[in-house]
Amino acid sequence: MDKPIFYAPDIAADAAAYTMNEDTSKYCIQVLRHENGDEVLLADGRGRRFHAVITDDNRKRCGVRITACDTLPAPAPALRIAISFTKNASRIEWFLEKAAEIGITTIIPLVSHRTEKEKIKAERLQNILVSAMLQSQQFYLPQLLEPQPFDRLVSTNTDPQRLIAHCLPGQKRELIHHFQPGKDTVILIGPEGDFTPEEIQLALDKGFEPVSLGSNRLRTETAGMVSVTVMNMLNIDASE
Repeated sequence: MDKPIFYAPDIAADAAAYTMNEDTSKYCIQVLRHENGDEVLLADGRGRRFHAVITDDNRKRCGVRITACDTLPAPAPALRIAISFTKNASRIEWFLEKAAEIGITTIIPLVSHRTEKEKIKAERLQNILVSAMLQSQQFYLPQLLEPQPFDRLVSTNTDPQRLIAHCLPGQKRELIHHFQPGKDTVILIGPEGDFTPEEIQLALDKGFEPVSLGSNRLRTETAGMVSVTVMNMLNIDASE
């Protein structure tokens, strides 16, 4: 049986012991019913995996003894998505959860001309990402960056592979055929009304390549999920 993983963002790399916060302690002891002597794992979200044994099964301040620590390789290549957040918060929260489980590296809230929601509840979204990281048994927490204006992002991004998915007619290749596995990548996903022609042209001028996600017109969070899934699977296939 897999050992349960708990989030410990403030744990020191050389820690010999650690005390979980109240929420984590309650979940570990009261919900999962762990007790003294049980083995658990701690994740700091930066790749370190701490092997530990519960020494104080207090539901408010569960204490553990660290028995070993190793650092897992960082996800490679980096997979970033810049996506316009929707007015309906539950839809973008769903996307963040699933993208984190699949293995997204970075999420950038993208503010384009037609973006409906420019402000984000960072703490709530961060908690969703943490939960998804633990659920999928990963040890790297995806980065959630501050919202970025479209023109700034396309002008400053230096990823080797830069893609923009849009709905306007024109010469575009299907993502599944155009994507080059093994390269650090950023993909832009627009709002419900799509990017404006001016935004698309600016991205192309800055070296972004246009891609299609299929013939159906997708909601923003669906387009995001298709993109993340396709790119992740192609990276996995290429590495095997």
